[in-house]
Amino acid sequence: MIKSMTGFGRSEGADALRRITVEIKSVNHKYFDANIRMPRRLNFFDTAIRSVLKEYIQRGKADVFLTYEDLSGHTMSVRYNRDLAGEYLSYLREMSADFELEDDVRVGTLSRFPEIFSMEDAPMDEAEIRPLLEKTLREALDQFVASRVREGEHLKTDITEKLQGMLLNVDRIEERAPGILNDYRTRLEEKAAELLGDTSIDEACLASELIIFADRICTDEETVRLRAHILSMLDALQNEGSVGRKLDFIAQEMNREANTILSKANDLQTSEIAIDLKTEIEKIREQIQNIE
Repeated sequence: MIKSMTGFGRSEGADALRRITVEIKSVNHKYFDANIRMPRRLNFFDTAIRSVLKEYIQRGKADVFLTYEDLSGHTMSVRYNRDLAGEYLSYLREMSADFELEDDVRVGTLSRFPEIFSMEDAPMDEAEIRPLLEKTLREALDQFVASRVREGEHLKTDITEKLQGMLLNVDRIEERAPGILNDYRTRLEEKAAELLGDTSIDEACLASELIIFADRICTDEETVRLRAHILSMLDALQNEGSVGRKLDFIAQEMNREANTILSKANDLQTSEIAIDLKTEIEKIREQIQNIE
């Protein structure tokens, strides 16, 4: 199935102690790139999250937003700095000896000094959080991929219609080719009659000129290759996985053949058809930039 590189997915998971929300959105990018935004205390999950993302995304720039809410009520813990308290106490006793002051330091006094006690985030149990986090992440990714598939189907339908129209234009160019040569023969005969009057035209010379002209304007090879590229792209659109790069390469080859047809065209009708082909190819290339 064809997948777009733009998508969105969201999921929320909770248990008795916590709630986790994951949102994922993506835009076009040549390669896979993930920007993960989450609380600092969850940073130890970064590698694991990226590993899961790679299972679902081959190309595109993905922004992942993860929020964490602690429902236990124990989000903070008190930290006692024993070493710092000992240093304070040592200096206080030194002051008492230096100035012959009473050593009246009590616990309550010492506890009020800066940084003896500090508040910090309560420690988190990685093994306890991981199952809920991964479940929520995968649910969001399932939605995300589903949205990409839906958009990809629209792209596939649009590109397929354009390719079918291009096949008809290739048919028109091939059907027109004999008429171009006949028209050129008629113009040569009329020009010769105008210049030579009733004098008969040398058929050998006329045939030689027609052969040179036919070789110069012949686009048989180009139309055969262009048709093959169109059919190859139609086939690639049926494939699974990431096909965007392959489609882009085929589109470049199609454009090369259309350019050659246009440069060889010595006929207004053929030129117009070739311009239409180039226009459709450019539209297809723009659409391919959205495909994973």
